[in-house]
Amino acid sequence: FGPTAKVRGHSVVNKTGSSVLFVNKKPVVPGHLLVAPLRSAKRLTELSSEETTDLFNLVKQTEVFLMKKFNTDSCTISIQDGPLAGQTIPHLHVHIMPRKENDFKENDDIYRELEEHDKAETGWRDEKAMADEATQFREYWKQIVNQ
Repeated sequence: FGPTAKVRGHSVVNKTGSSVLFVNKKPVVPGHLLVAPLRSAKRLTELSSEETTDLFNLVKQTEVFLMKKFNTDSCTISIQDGPLAGQTIPHLHVHIMPRKENDFKENDDIYRELEEHDKAETGWRDEKAMADEATQFREYWKQIVNQ
């Protein structure tokens, strides 16, 4: 997952032919997940049509999963595509974040938080916390998505 961040198997929730869904090391909200292509690609425009379809099908499945898991009807889905868009890891990834009423003072504050969340030294989860969450999500994924 880029030259500076590795996705360890224990943090993976699901994998398709071209994409991977995994837990976030520093989630903005509970349930904040990431989908990325398996192949190294910095930008969305680098994906083939097939890879793009696979990526966004997994994003759609993830949204359904999160809305059921967190009992909500809304998610924020975001791509920071390039450095000027706030991309800090040079590998394409999609943020999927379940939303709850009043989870932020102003609804769009989530974008400011997303831009800043990985810049602070504190709040990073350890590997065990990520593995535990991914295990729980994998079990729920089997019940919800793989019906």
